Amino acid sequence: MIDAAQIIESGTNILFVTLDSLRHDVATTAVEQGSTPYLAGVLPGGQWERRQTPGTFTLPAHMAFFSGFLPKLPQPQQPARLWECRPPAFKETPPETFVFDAPNLLNGLATHGYRTACVGGVTYFSAETPLGSVLPAMFHEAHWRPEFGSPEIESTRHQTDQALDIADRYSGLQPLFLFVNVSATHVPHAHYMGNSTDSTASQTAALAYADTHLGRLLDGLSAHGQWLVIMCADHGDAYGDDGFHGRGIAHPSVWNVPFAAWIHG
Repeated sequence: MIDAAQIIESGTNILFVTLDSLRHDVATTAVEQGSTPYLAGVLPGGQWERRQTPGTFTLPAHMAFFSGFLPKLPQPQQPARLWECRPPAFKETPPETFVFDAPNLLNGLATHGYRTACVGGVTYFSAETPLGSVLPAMFHEAHWRPEFGSPEIESTRHQTDQALDIADRYSGLQPLFLFVNVSATHVPHAHYMGNSTDSTASQTAALAYADTHLGRLLDGLSAHGQWLVIMCADHGDAYGDDGFHGRGIAHPSVWNVPFAAWIHG
């Protein structure tokens, strides 16, 4: 069990990665087929947990995450939450849950001395529109460039370079909450198979591509000490499942997501 309260009290760095739109079945198949060797080597037990997202597209899912509501196990009994906004007086909170007396996690971590930094991916993090400014504005600093977006075939490489630069700048100065929204697994990703039709197969290929750079990210961060790593999808995507396509719908292909959390370094 991860004691997030103790981790944050000790000033341990935190890396939170969302693999945008990644289906649980795709992530699991990639591990089983050996397509993501780095992730298979660091995931607890070598596999992803199947969890269910609180939001079926990027905006509500991340608003929930940053408010303390990470994906839940598909079972009645839940483990202690990693973090939670200060609850009403009548509610008890497990001692291992980090309780932040703030409207969101980012503000709560700031009161504990953390620098919060965002490396955006999909356009909800681009700050190109008023709506696309909501999520990045929650951080001390937010970074987005067109090459971070899913149409760019080397998006994860560019995002990793940016994330490592941030970690280098703050190493030894203050604890860091580093958030990366990996866009490669979001449509369009058919270019990883050299065609124009997005599918579970092309999402698997996108994840295989991202695996190398996620490995480079985690290896690079290890030089700065231990990290609490949380890695999950914000939602899945339907590719004709039961006739459904896309996200923002109540379908198992969308609400079942991969999740993992561990201490790295």
